Amino acid sequence: MKSSATTPKDYIDSLPDDRKEAINELRKVILKNLPKGFSEVMSYGMIGYVVPHSLYPNGYHCDPKLPLPFMSIASQKNFIAVYHMGVYADKKLSDWFIKEYPKHSKTKLDMGKSCLRFKKMDQIPYKLIGDLAAKMTPKEWIDVYESAFKK
Repeated sequence: MKSSATTPKDYIDSLPDDRKEAINELRKVILKNLPKGFSEVMSYGMIGYVVPHSLYPNGYHCDPKLPLPFMSIASQKNFIAVYHMGVYADKKLSDWFIKEYPKHSKTKLDMGKSCLRFKKMDQIPYKLIGDLAAKMTPKEWIDVYESAFKK
């Protein structure tokens, strides 16, 4: 569900009450743990965390006018989504997350390549998402991104 909101606050304000709390909490835990250098933006109709052009002038290879995406959070039709490009591009990070997940949640992990889906708002492992956000600096993400996607 793509939003036309132009700020994270507008995005959150537009959500149903049961989704506001979860997205707000995700946003707080990500901002608290995200290494210095990432920027919060609205991107692709979601709240995004990116490497700004000031740190990576090349931008995103799919559209160099856009900053390099790293994480996003969104309220989708049937779930809350956390998108993490590092989990997609770095097997070691993905393996760590898959191993850690059962320690933080009783629910089965619902995960795509970069998408973590949470159908029950009260079962989102916020601390684990914070730990995941902290695992990679902008410089480390640029290095992983360039080795994985830039040929």
